[in-house]
Amino acid sequence: MGTQSAEVAVVGAGPYGLSVAAHLARRGVETLAFGEPMDSWRHHMPKGMYLKSTFAASSLSAPGPGSSFADYCKEAGVPALQGDEPVPLELFTRYGLWFQKRYVAGLQPVAVRRITRSARGFGVSLSNGETVEARAAVIACGQLCFAYVPPVLRRLMDGAAAHEAVSHVSQHADMARFAGRSVCVVGAGQSALESAVLLHEAGADVHLLVRRDAIRWGRPPVESAVPLRRLAKPTSPLGPGWSLFAVSRAPTLFARLPAATRLALVRSVLGPSGAWWLHPRFDNGIGVTLGSVVEEARLTDGKVALRVSDGARCSVLEVDHVMAATGYRVDLDRVGFLDADLRAGLGRIQGSAAPRLSGSFEASLPGLHFTGLAAAPTFGPLMRFVCGTDFAARRISAALAGSRRAQAAQGA
Repeated sequence: MGTQSAEVAVVGAGPYGLSVAAHLARRGVETLAFGEPMDSWRHHMPKGMYLKSTFAASSLSAPGPGSSFADYCKEAGVPALQGDEPVPLELFTRYGLWFQKRYVAGLQPVAVRRITRSARGFGVSLSNGETVEARAAVIACGQLCFAYVPPVLRRLMDGAAAHEAVSHVSQHADMARFAGRSVCVVGAGQSALESAVLLHEAGADVHLLVRRDAIRWGRPPVESAVPLRRLAKPTSPLGPGWSLFAVSRAPTLFARLPAATRLALVRSVLGPSGAWWLHPRFDNGIGVTLGSVVEEARLTDGKVALRVSDGARCSVLEVDHVMAATGYRVDLDRVGFLDADLRAGLGRIQGSAAPRLSGSFEASLPGLHFTGLAAAPTFGPLMRFVCGTDFAARRISAALAGSRRAQAAQGA
């Protein structure tokens, strides 16, 4: 097995990793990118899903024209979606694969097993036995490693039959396997609500358990020709309203807010809710329990027995499977391919387990950058969506290209 070398190693081949690699290549930075292209979208999101983002806000970023979602649709002969028409997962995945072949053709579809510090910067061990030496590394590992399952359910995920008892929604690409089975979905966001609908449509007996007292649904978009109304609710890639306009247009200002404020905003802005277009499919065949939490979960005769409490009384719900659609929480210790000593030396944002990042997405260890969801506690909710790829890719590529020039000047 051999050793490769590059100026930058990009880990991850989803929207953020591909966008960063595309920008680095255009800047002439020697880059090696690793990962299965669009892996999370192809293998960890359910068939029949739609993006919550609009068509116009779902383009990956590459320098120069010709890389947008609309450009792909035109080249592929697919009618471009209009306005707020929901984007099918399969269509977006095909676009991502097209983008990869066009802009990151040298992608190596292998997994990164370990990243350690080395004399040059970073040593990267690959699943095929090869190693890579790189001056810098960009971690664009997406959200899978940050999947959160409440402790009361997590303890049932160990053991040979764990997958049959409790799972996180990100473990499923097709809900058809649950046909004829009873499933409790825990959560109240788009992932929970859409999973409940897809399970029901696949023939499962579905019960939704929600901690809040009500399910929130988005409102259908209303176009207004009145300038004052548009001013009151300006449009943005994340949706209408001044708060969404601010966090989508000013991530650098967001990063200057106190840590506690940033963390609170990341939790609250675009909190759990369902898309307006999903609401009509959420019918009476789906059982719902509101204002309740799981106090205890245990296996009983092949079933999962949940003791559910609304604060005043308890009840027991027995199902074949529990699916946690309880989101993702950034935690550096969940990035298992980063060497333990390396992780231990990284600065965290106060009050969280997320990496402390500079304005160029650089961690406290020089040369190590994080993007995507891992950067949301620094730059805001924009980093949770595809539309954040442009800001992130330009910032990171500019910083790494500038660092290369500075090192070249010092060596001259």
